[in-house]
Amino acid sequence: MLLTIEHETRYNFDQSVIHGLQRLRLRPKPTHGQQVVEWETVLEGARHEAAYDDQHHNHVELVSLEPGVREVVITCRGTVKTADNHGILGEHSGHFPLWAFTRATPLTRAGPKVRSLAASVAGQKEERLAMLHSLSLAVRAAVEYEPGTTDVTTTAEQSLAAGHGVCQDHAHIFISAARLLDVPARYVGGYLKMDGRVEQDAGHGWVEAYVMGLGWVGFDVSNSISPDERYVRVTTGCDYSEAAPFTGVVTGAGPGRLSVHLSVDAPQVSQQQQQQSAP
Repeated sequence: MLLTIEHETRYNFDQSVIHGLQRLRLRPKPTHGQQVVEWETVLEGARHEAAYDDQHHNHVELVSLEPGVREVVITCRGTVKTADNHGILGEHSGHFPLWAFTRATPLTRAGPKVRSLAASVAGQKEERLAMLHSLSLAVRAAVEYEPGTTDVTTTAEQSLAAGHGVCQDHAHIFISAARLLDVPARYVGGYLKMDGRVEQDAGHGWVEAYVMGLGWVGFDVSNSISPDERYVRVTTGCDYSEAAPFTGVVTGAGPGRLSVHLSVDAPQVSQQQQQQSAP
């Protein structure tokens, strides 16, 4: 599937910026089942300083905010070709060791609730793939999807105890429980083309777990499916903090407002649908 993406992030500050540095992780990964055809980042009120790939092979752009600005606009757009590999990414590669994905992080540290959830599927350990599918369903059943009830600092244990959250929370709970079951697991951030719509509410988050014989396998806990050609992988990390699209510091700007516009379209599919519906 050929997907076109436009992602605009707009910051409006109450005061003029004195100094600001941001790390952008917005460029999709060239990986198994995914090819970046074209991609660009356009900045208003900021300038590029450097670019590099981090330990997870996330492409990072370091940008500085121009002193004195009160509005910064970051626009990414491009085209990505995807394929449906039933969520299978293949064997582990890169310099970051596989065992590092079994360690707890502040956002994925297990408490009593997560330990109980992991124990509920531990009897299926001999069939690891089936166990992980059961874990995904168990997380989704335990945590209602409810935007606005958590934030980026909410831990897996907190969202499971509260019983509500968003895709990021579903992912962290799954990761936390999987690591208790000795399964390497990582967070994935990216885009999802929702059926029947171009404008999207936000980016999406899911997980990948390592299964012997298959390698990394994706699980979209929030939608209870494995990622298909509608998904675009952008970042990976041990948790959301390592895969966040924006991190950095801004001084002198005071309180500000953030607005995001995201569109994900499949022009070829849309054209086919129009032809099918034409009289």
